[in-house]
Amino acid sequence: MAVVAEAPTRLGAIRAIPRRFVIAGILALWLVIFAVFRGHQTLALAAADLTGLHRWFNDVNDSIGADRNSNPLFLYFFNEIRLVIDNLVTFIQSLISQSSGGRGVPQIGWLGVVGIVGYLSWALGNVRVALLAMAGFTFFGLQGLWQESMDTLALTLSAVFVSLLIGIPLGVWAGMSDRANRIMTPFLDFMQTMPTFVYLAPLTLFFLIGPASATIATLIYAAPPAIRITAHAIRTVPETTVEAAYSLGSMRRQTLTKVLLPMSKRTVVMGINQTIMAALAMVTIAALIDAPGLGKTVVKALQSLDVGTAFNAGLAIVVMAIVLDRVTTAASERSATGVPAAEGRGRGRTAGHPGGHFLKWRRHLLVAGGVAAAVLVYLSHTYVWAAEFPGEGSTGSTIASAADTVTNWAQDHLSGMTNALRDTVTNGLLNPFQSLLTDSPWWLVGAVLVAVGAVLGGRRAGVTAGACVALLVGTGMWSDSMTTLASTAVATVLVMALGVVVGVWMGRSPMADRLIRPSLDAAQVMPPFVYLVPFLALFGATRFTAIVAAVVYAAPVTMKIIADGVRAVPETTVEAATAAGSNTWQIITKVQLPMSRSALALAVNQGLIYVLSMVVVGGLVGAGALGYDVVAGFSQGELYGKGLAAGLAIVLLGVMFDGITQAAARRTTAVNGRRH
Repeated sequence: MAVVAEAPTRLGAIRAIPRRFVIAGILALWLVIFAVFRGHQTLALAAADLTGLHRWFNDVNDSIGADRNSNPLFLYFFNEIRLVIDNLVTFIQSLISQSSGGRGVPQIGWLGVVGIVGYLSWALGNVRVALLAMAGFTFFGLQGLWQESMDTLALTLSAVFVSLLIGIPLGVWAGMSDRANRIMTPFLDFMQTMPTFVYLAPLTLFFLIGPASATIATLIYAAPPAIRITAHAIRTVPETTVEAAYSLGSMRRQTLTKVLLPMSKRTVVMGINQTIMAALAMVTIAALIDAPGLGKTVVKALQSLDVGTAFNAGLAIVVMAIVLDRVTTAASERSATGVPAAEGRGRGRTAGHPGGHFLKWRRHLLVAGGVAAAVLVYLSHTYVWAAEFPGEGSTGSTIASAADTVTNWAQDHLSGMTNALRDTVTNGLLNPFQSLLTDSPWWLVGAVLVAVGAVLGGRRAGVTAGACVALLVGTGMWSDSMTTLASTAVATVLVMALGVVVGVWMGRSPMADRLIRPSLDAAQVMPPFVYLVPFLALFGATRFTAIVAAVVYAAPVTMKIIADGVRAVPETTVEAATAAGSNTWQIITKVQLPMSRSALALAVNQGLIYVLSMVVVGGLVGAGALGYDVVAGFSQGELYGKGLAAGLAIVLLGVMFDGITQAAARRTTAVNGRRH
């Protein structure tokens, strides 16, 4: 009885040990065993070596390529899908971008496009957004990138149309059915965490290189936000409202069309906003499989290290993203109130309100605006001066020249500092950690990952980590996975360091938030290729360049999350700490950061996922490991299977760390909730 009574006491004592001490103990034990078994059972695989799984993937690839024109599945399914999507993209391109029907210019020229964009932005948003949209589209012409921009817009619109056509009905279904939601969630997680490069190669196998593969790749990336946000919107409609509708005799379809969809309209429009942003980010990456538009210009500039051209095209992408974001955001506000913020709130505010006269005449003004837009379309269809953007794009040449000048100056004057920074991080942080991971026996690293997962995220996270470790071994890419893991961990540490410093500053200072947030928005929508070029010029083709690119890509989202977490700390708590004599450092370290632990855990989660999504991009600039394996598999037929296995390994790393960090975030939130 004494032994039975002591057991719970010992277990309780173990649980009472702070997690940081348990983690420190695990790491210390790892170092001891590493010293004994270093270099044994590391599962290293030479660059040209293949496993049985890789060869099987190659055989499947060859088989599909041989049967594309004879197999009924291709003749009556995949080829038909490709034909429909190709026709959709070609139709939109013929309207605004490419010459068609024997004409030397598109059906609608630049003046007509600017008129349509301005009118729609005003009708869906407000005057301010309309002026921004018209200025943004005119800027594309001044840059000398009108046709490339219209190609990108055509591909984006096609992908968004198909994504919403599929995503909104599925989102409604998931919102109304728990079973459907449970079935869809793992697929959506898989679609969002899988690196985009991973499915580019299989898609070209089924749909060939061209707009169809690019559109479907964009669909895979852009549809999940539409499904998730639509489902969330449906589920957040008050239950009492739905019950009231049923009690009044409404049928299921009537409840959906008369209650659920109207009450969730604003959130659904925000889902459309996110889908557009995701599609725009993806269409540039899809340039690798011959997607037309600005992305192709950026990729060509990357290959020739033409910083100026890449920056000019990247700037056009950012401007397009800002315009589309602001228009859909304004449309979301209008859908919620019926009146945009710039013109007054509330349906009843007409007479006696400063914006009342405008609202009273809005319908007439919309008709007049529609007529004006139709006139501009007619002019652009009829006259060459309104169809082709005038000028040679001198503004774009000036921007490119300025970017080249800045890059050359940085290379001439900052090379000493950049080389020192690169060598310090590589030799002081990256190399030792990579050696620890790649030279340890696979079973030791696997046990450490499972133990850390269980301590931080609980039993389920530990089981998930164990399953992912087993599958990583099965892919035959263990050693490269550990090399990638080392770079990912170092990049995430740097991301969190930046995120805490800048996020705390933004959270404490509204002015800093207003100044920094637009730059973070631009960094999030700018394609990774754009800032790879200057980093490549500054640091060369090394692992450090890939880490810097990943940090730039992942830091904005962590900064925003941490800033929101710090801002959410009750003002009364901060004032109480100030009244007790705490200085600024003490308030940050003793009050605001501890009370923002759930936001910090979420920031770690998002930082890791964003860094992992840059692994393949890093493979283009010398990162090696899994990123290089995917790129090599994409370009070399004999390494196709190995590249596909490398892509699966990246997904497994993402699933493992996503599971651990999400579980840790939930645990932290629960602890904070109990404390409150």
